[in-house]
Amino acid sequence: MAKCLGKCYIIGAGNYYESWLDMFYEISDEIRILDKWEADSKNLCFACISSQELREKGSIFGFDEETILASQKENRVFRTGVDVHENYTFTKLRILQKDGNWDFISIYFKKNLLLIVDIKDDDESTRESFLNALKKFPIKRINLERLISCFFEILLTDGTEISEEIRIILGKKEEEIIKGIAGQDFNTDLMKLKKRIQGYVTYYDQLIDIAETYEENDNEILREKKMIYITNLKNKLTRLSDDMKSLSGSADHIQDAYATYLDQKMNSTMKVFTVLTSIFFPLTIIVGWYGMNFSNMPELSWEYGYAYVIVLSLVCILALIIIGKRKKWF
Repeated sequence: MAKCLGKCYIIGAGNYYESWLDMFYEISDEIRILDKWEADSKNLCFACISSQELREKGSIFGFDEETILASQKENRVFRTGVDVHENYTFTKLRILQKDGNWDFISIYFKKNLLLIVDIKDDDESTRESFLNALKKFPIKRINLERLISCFFEILLTDGTEISEEIRIILGKKEEEIIKGIAGQDFNTDLMKLKKRIQGYVTYYDQLIDIAETYEENDNEILREKKMIYITNLKNKLTRLSDDMKSLSGSADHIQDAYATYLDQKMNSTMKVFTVLTSIFFPLTIIVGWYGMNFSNMPELSWEYGYAYVIVLSLVCILALIIIGKRKKWF
């Protein structure tokens, strides 16, 4: 009998309620606790166990030592992927949470067993997802293919909501540009959002690779008649990935629009300085002209020379303002 670890859960599906522990269960007309895992069972067995328990009892399943080591918390290199073996399929999965954190699990399945290994699940959301997958269908309708598909789909429950949230944020960013109120942190915030979007694109693409490997079914563990559940899962992942890629494209367009907005703002500033320089440039000529201090310049000794230069300067400025208005410089 498997060692009982962790806390107790209450699960329900249809008309049954059972106590959830790190033990093995068998699905037939009802869910029953197994004293030990029965390799020759004709019914689907399942369990959600810790990485420590996998290390202690992994040999009874016939799993390779390499995959058992890959499912340990001490494993610093954890990348999503699938290994197909002759009598079982092994999946390492990084689960992206809505808050940006990651959970880590491994999934093993063979003809009559689905095993979820909890490597890092601080908020117990992965276990909760597996329980919700069990609750979604009556007991008699649960099979390996449907349970795998449903488990992944529940992990992706927030996918549409996240896409809509990002779409709203991008809409607000675009509105800021249109209204000309984009702040100094605009580009920084947009880059963070693009990084988040790219994270989801990579995440969904990795899950699509997993679903495609399941669909290929090289070790023929999954039944062809039930493969529609895996295909539907792959299609949903593809839609989520395409949606995120579309948002990534929108973010790129907004970034380009922001760059154009900055260029226009800079051009507007430079235009103001150019106009001011043009208007006051004659004063520079006047100052330079009368700053030469030639002894035979009559204006220097003229009684009204000072007033004359002031009036001349004002006339030049006024004339250039009128010309600028007509030429639509401002």
